[in-house]
Amino acid sequence: MGFLAFLLIGGVSGACTWIFYPKRSHDSNTRGFFIATALGFIAAAGSSFLGQYTGVFQSGQMLEWASSILASCALGWVYTALAK
Repeated sequence: MGFLAFLLIGGVSGACTWIFYPKRSHDSNTRGFFIATALGFIAAAGSSFLGQYTGVFQSGQMLEWASSILASCALGWVYTALAK
């Protein structure tokens, strides 16, 4: 997968995380959104690179997509849980 696929998966996951993120009065809305999006992107890219490095899958396989989506969602859940 390419950079744009990671950005899309991470961005959608970050946006979903931001929707369910408990809002605080002193946080800026755009800053939290960009943090959530960046964490989703990092998780998706890291999952793909780690899976390819360990030989679990090759680039472009469905397992790579699934691991990227699950990793970015899982990091979003952890981010939301720790923020409460």
